[in-house]
Amino acid sequence: MTLQQLKYVIEIANRGSMNEAAKRLFISQPSLSNAIKDLEEELQITIFERSNKGIVLSKDGAEFLAYARQVMEQTELLEGRYLNAKPSPQHFSVSTQHYAFAVNAFVNLVREYGQDEYELALRETKTHEIIQDVKSQRSEIGILYLNEFNSKVINRLLKDANLKFTSLFTAKPHIFISIHNPLAKQSIVTVEQLQHYPYLSFEQGEFNSFHFSEEILSTLSHPKSIRVNDRATLFNLLIGLNGYTISTGVLSADLNGNEIIPVPLDIEETIHVGWISHQNAALSKLASAYIEALHAAIAE
Repeated sequence: MTLQQLKYVIEIANRGSMNEAAKRLFISQPSLSNAIKDLEEELQITIFERSNKGIVLSKDGAEFLAYARQVMEQTELLEGRYLNAKPSPQHFSVSTQHYAFAVNAFVNLVREYGQDEYELALRETKTHEIIQDVKSQRSEIGILYLNEFNSKVINRLLKDANLKFTSLFTAKPHIFISIHNPLAKQSIVTVEQLQHYPYLSFEQGEFNSFHFSEEILSTLSHPKSIRVNDRATLFNLLIGLNGYTISTGVLSADLNGNEIIPVPLDIEETIHVGWISHQNAALSKLASAYIEALHAAIAE
């Protein structure tokens, strides 16, 4: 096993394609494929599973990738210290439900750890895709919530994907509404009071099951309902249509301004927000720093 082979594995995982990785590495695709095959034979594991649809990390491969990234990080530190080599671009990716604090933490991560060159990704996406992204190592960290209703289904998916859930915080449900909404003056809102206002929720695509909903109380019917794909659109509709959505109550005025406020919702529910990662894989330096930034953003 060589450092070059580790570099090859990381690049293939980052690109999701043997051909694209070969272009980035300036070697032929057959040479790259043979190098990975030799590594797999040496270690007696399958790192990448190949099919007509492309190439994906195996369960063993996902664990191996985490260790490979750590080795390469340490190698780059040594080269930078003793050989004056130019540091390689940093890589990190996170997939998350639509939480402002996750964006805040990402901003602080880049400000503190960003070098002259980096390749980072922040994906606000659908619940099922978050799990798939972390399973396939497209993202190292995923952020989502569990509650009494969805935990059985989500935990089964996490177990099948060899992922673990680590809690960030527990919250009581709130609604997000415009400061001009008539309900904004209330200290607490009931479900019955919301019936006259448009309910806004995030689209979950083909996995539009109640259990994958980003909002709790997903089984309730709503006279007025609008699905959206991104947080900016949802916030514009909260203001423009006096709509509401249900979330944790954690909101960032720095990123979202002062036009949207949280108001407690009068229901006996609890939301457990946390991050998911591979069960047996150690976190990279940037992933660990991002977790710290998440805690700091939530505390603020």
